[in-house]
Formats: sequence, C-alpha cells, structure tokens
Amino acid sequence: MNQHETPLFTGLKKHRDRNPVQFHIPGHKGGRGMDEEFRSFIGDNALSIDLINIQPLDDLHHPQGMIKEAQELAAEAFGADYTFFSVQGTSGAIMTMIMSVCQPGDKIIVPRNVHKSVTTAIIFSGAKPVFIHPELDDRFGISHGITTEAVKKACEAHPDAKGLLVINPTYFGVSADLKGIVDLAHSFDIPVLVDEAHGVHIHFHERLPMSAMQAGADMASTSVHKLGGSLTQSSVLNMKEGLVSHERVQAVLSMLHTTSTSYILLASLDAARRHLAINGHELMENAIQLADQAREKLNQIPAIFCPGADILSPSAAIDYDPTKLIISVKNLGMTGYDVEVWLRENYTIEVELSDLYNILCIITPGDSMQEINTLVQALHHLTDLCRTQEEVIPASVKVPDIPVLALSPREAFYSTTETIPLKEAAGRISAEFVMVYPPGIPIFIPGEIITADNIDYIFENMEAGLPVQGPIDDTLETIQVIREQKAFK
Repeated sequence: MNQHETPLFTGLKKHRDRNPVQFHIPGHKGGRGMDEEFRSFIGDNALSIDLINIQPLDDLHHPQGMIKEAQELAAEAFGADYTFFSVQGTSGAIMTMIMSVCQPGDKIIVPRNVHKSVTTAIIFSGAKPVFIHPELDDRFGISHGITTEAVKKACEAHPDAKGLLVINPTYFGVSADLKGIVDLAHSFDIPVLVDEAHGVHIHFHERLPMSAMQAGADMASTSVHKLGGSLTQSSVLNMKEGLVSHERVQAVLSMLHTTSTSYILLASLDAARRHLAINGHELMENAIQLADQAREKLNQIPAIFCPGADILSPSAAIDYDPTKLIISVKNLGMTGYDVEVWLRENYTIEVELSDLYNILCIITPGDSMQEINTLVQALHHLTDLCRTQEEVIPASVKVPDIPVLALSPREAFYSTTETIPLKEAAGRISAEFVMVYPPGIPIFIPGEIITADNIDYIFENMEAGLPVQGPIDDTLETIQVIREQKAFK
C-alpha cells in the first residue's frame, strides 16, 4: 500500500471541488448559513469538508469506499489486521473493546488505575471486574503497570475471564512487560485489550515502549489526537484477528457511534496516519532529543526532579516514554496542583496534569527549545521563591486501597439509591463513581463498599485543590448509596 495516499482527505477535497448543490445537512451549507464571526475564524476550507455520510463519501458505520481504504492504510501503518476510526474518542474505542468480548455476568480482568471509560463499559456490558493492583511508585505517588506475576495469579484464579485489559503505556509514560502479559493471557485463551490512549507514537521509534500491535495484543484503543497530530476526539481501534471477531467489533462500534460522523475528524485521522507512517521516526527522534535536553535542564534545578530511566523497575515498569516529563515538586512544599496554578498565572504555561506531588508535561513534534526554556525558567523562578520559606517536610505518598465489590457495577448503577452525607457513608455500598480526574482513577465505583480511609483520601485531595469528580453532588458533601432493605415487623 502507498502510505503517501490519503483516500479520505483527498476524496473530501475532490467532492468539495465539484461544488455540488447541497440539499442535505449540515445546515450551515459550507458556512454560508452560520454566524459570520465564527465562520471567519474557522475558515472556509474546514467548513467545506464538514459534510455528512452521503453516498459518494462512504459511511463509517458500513465502510465500503474511501473510509475503508483509509482504515486499511492505517492498519498497515500500525501493524494491525484491522483498524477502525473512532470519532467518539478513545473512550468510545475502549467501550467497544470491552463490549465486544463481554456479555452480562462475564468476568474481565482490569488494573485498578483504569480510565473511567473502562468502568462505564463494564456497566454497559454487565461484566464483573476482577481488579489487579498496579505497581505503586512511592517516590512519586503514581501507579505503574501490572506485573506478569499478578496477571498469572488472576488468570489462574479466573480462567473463564473473557478479557484482560492492560494500560500501555500509562498516563505517565511507563510500560510493563506487555509482550509477556500478552503471551501469558493467550495461554489461557484470554484476549488482551490495551488502553493505548497515550501511545500512538510509540509504534514509530525503537527507543519508545513496545506498541500493543507489536506485542501481539488482540485490540488496542489509541488516541491519535493526543500525540499523533489528528484533531481532538479522533482515535483508532486497532485489532488482530483471532480471539476476537472484527465483525463483532464493527457492530459494537456502530452501536456506540453517532450516525452524524464528523468528516473533519475522519480526514484528520487519514492525514495524521500519513504523517506518522512517512515521517514518524524522524518526528519522534526530534521529540525524544528535545525531551532529553529538557530533562537534563530540569534536573539542574534545586528541589525539582524529573526521572528518566531511573523510574524503571524489573516487574511493572520495564520501559518508559522519555517524551513524558514527570516533574516531582513535592520538595518545594507545594502540591502539583499549586504549581500548575502558579505556572498558569505567572508564565501562561499549561501542563498536562497535576496531582499531589507532580506535574506532567508532554513533549511532541509540535514543541521547540523555546517552550522548554520557558518551562525551565519558570521552575527556576518558583524554586527561588520557595527557598525563602521554612524547611519543607517531605510529603508522604499514598494511594487509596481498592474497596470490596459487593454488587456488580451494573446492578449497583440500576439499584434504588438514597443520598447520605459522605462523611457518614463508611460501610455503605456506593452507587456512584468517585475519582480524581485527571487521570480518572476510581476511588469508588458503583457496587463497592465505602471505607473510612478512602473517605479521608477524598477529602485530602479536595483540600489540596485537586478535581475530585463523579458524584451528582459536585460539592461532595453527599453521595448516592444503595438503599438498604428494612425488615418488616
């Protein structure tokens, strides 16, 4: 196949050039029927390909033409047997993976540090999660991957599981032994589903962790928009035929997708695939070199630490993505969230995420040394300010324990509930999600027994200013729990 071609993007431009009379949606008709200021800002070129699935432009729900060709090119580029475009983001692709292998009552093995889309899919499918503890890095207060030993124990205890979900790499760029995990799960005939949201680029450079398709995984949901150059909300679902049927995947994906698919997003996937396939190695090489320079400069700043290969461990952190800058700020006596706010207000810098102990900055082909120098200058300035304060007591690092699952998430989600104060909820069964987002790691999911320790953890995060989300009551004063049945007298 010719990776220089963009059948979808090129086809849209050719259709635009025909200048057809449009008696179909979208109603703005190439921008002529919309607000003039917005039209001018977006531009006529973009609006001219904001089209709908009319016959000449193919249909994402049943691709036979230019979309099919674009997806086949993407499959070749990513080393997959099949690639499906997603305009529902990687969240939609993750839900598709789980619902393609799980029916109501089926078990699925998942790490605890999963994105909220995983728990949403578990509710939709009626599956029962079997959680694996990810490896904890006490230095940074973050979770890494899952170990092959933990996977082996889970598979031996639950050989009837219909799937194993793995995060590769994690939000912080750390990868476990994915190939070993895949081989182990396959020995039990359990398909491996990979949340590859933060790893679209890793397939294109040997210094980056092994990609899901390289490791032989069955499916991988990959955010092309995050690090691959497509527009926000556009992703791909890569798969290898064998333990999973591509017809089943297409059917589930079609159920979850809007019927008004965005051709601007689809075209951006087509073009991003071309850019990665042709220039990916060079692009990643430049980004890696830039990140290496940034890490060296950051580690020259007192009280700041940005790990590289020293973050690795022999079990669940065997490789890492150097373009992810994990910047530990706990020795400044500030939370990561406080540092994020300070950078925004004083240097107009926006970071990828912050938590109690770190900020995370990502380096992509869109960066230059100018941005790196601004970040280094800002953190030098902040460190100088913090030196005038009293000596800092190092923060203690902890993560919440995994509560006991009393009901399946689906049963809990659809149960009769009542509202009680969160501070009084210990011992009750949660009917809601509670998570720190980003990155969306659950503290409670529906069906789990609420513990006093995890209530304390929630309030600790709130006091630090971190965004705890999930409950209907966004003040977190109350929480929905399963209504208890009272005995009749």
